[in-house]
Amino acid sequence: MTAFVNEKPVVAGESDGSTMELFQLMSWRWSVTSAKELADGRAPTAALAVADWVGMLRLLMVDEEHAKRVDLAEPLIAVSMPTGGLLIIDGWHRVYKALASGRSTLPAHVLTVEEERACRIRGGE
Repeated sequence: MTAFVNEKPVVAGESDGSTMELFQLMSWRWSVTSAKELADGRAPTAALAVADWVGMLRLLMVDEEHAKRVDLAEPLIAVSMPTGGLLIIDGWHRVYKALASGRSTLPAHVLTVEEERACRIRGGE
């Protein structure tokens, strides 16, 4: 079951009441919770050019009020897609704020192909 809590899609967890933050694009879905665990404690591995993501941003719903409050120092999380290229799975509100404020790059954790597969719930079958 998918629900929206604090503007973040989450899935009901185990009996302990935990939830999982998700990012979904068409039939692909990733656990952002798992991706954050993989990136935790690591230095960002890239600086992504914000302008490269304008077209993608137009496809997503962004809460402008939430975007005003995000910290641009927090790294994005991007995955290496098995079909080639990168996809941001966490940080779209930061991309929006960076565009609005004229910032040209944002720090990012780029997960490896193996890490992407570990946090992918579905897609690419």
